[in-house]
Amino acid sequence: MPMSGAVDRIRLSIFPLSGALLFPGLQLPLHIFEPRYRAMVSDALARDRRIAMIQPQAPAEGAPLFAVGCLGKIEDVEALEDGGFNILLAGVARFRVLRELDVSTPFRQIEAQLLADDPDEVLSAVERAGFEREARTFADAQGYSVDWDSVARLDDQSLINGVSQIAPFDFAAKQALLEAPGLAARCELLIQLMQFFGRRDADDDEVTLQ
Repeated sequence: MPMSGAVDRIRLSIFPLSGALLFPGLQLPLHIFEPRYRAMVSDALARDRRIAMIQPQAPAEGAPLFAVGCLGKIEDVEALEDGGFNILLAGVARFRVLRELDVSTPFRQIEAQLLADDPDEVLSAVERAGFEREARTFADAQGYSVDWDSVARLDDQSLINGVSQIAPFDFAAKQALLEAPGLAARCELLIQLMQFFGRRDADDDEVTLQ
């Protein structure tokens, strides 16, 4: 399925971290302790405060990357006594990896293409109702306590992207959500994933898409 149109090419410093996804318009707190990522944060703070989050395809050092990640901007930073950082990263835009660059920095860098998502896209009333109905079923089955009044007040982008970021799915499912080409497609996929993952019983082994 084709993705949203590309609007720009950019050089990005990347933080490849499995299971930690960022979506545009949302925030991700990170504790930075490895020396190479301390260097990356210091470099970002000295330039444009931007760091790109992306999942590696395997846990091995230097593993290939998935095709799509999310560019973030450091909104808040706490420098720690041990040289590390606590940062709050705000999602700016999704990107597609074009190629990995040969660099001398301790952290990896890529050339990427920013993706033109529509920040004003909304769900139809039927899509929104269908999602909330499935989310209630999933939450009840998993034993989650949810403030549904607060959920009802969220705009469509915050709701769908927010659930995509925090949902207890495996890394492959969450990557598929990040790669979905629009809000409606992401909503539809979320419903399918809640139905899929919701089939497991408490005594079953974890259901994954792998």
